[in-house]
Amino acid sequence: MKLRTDDDIYRARLLYLGPPGYTFPVHLPYAQYGVFAVLVAFYMFIHWLFTFTVEIFPAWEISLAMVSTSLIFRYVDPDRPARAVIRTVLTDWRRTRESAAEQRDRRYSANRILIREELV
Repeated sequence: MKLRTDDDIYRARLLYLGPPGYTFPVHLPYAQYGVFAVLVAFYMFIHWLFTFTVEIFPAWEISLAMVSTSLIFRYVDPDRPARAVIRTVLTDWRRTRESAAEQRDRRYSANRILIREELV
């Protein structure tokens, strides 16, 4: 008796299982690998801007990219791609904020209202 593998399920979700014969311990979508690689490069560039040195093994950058990727893909689903999640984060981060000395409307008080006892 020959059993079919469940690779069709993973192909439908666009998962990379690893090289043939060797599977990774975690199954991640292709998009997570790409976002992770871009974030590692971005964090390495930020590190280079501050120190003007490049590490041989960028441990902090890799860990920050792993956390950032997991935070981004926490909100990704088939209806909301990663592109939309990143665009939403950038839009919310750049939004205009109200000034500290905001103009408020005048408060009205009932102190000057007179109530007569007789009805006309």
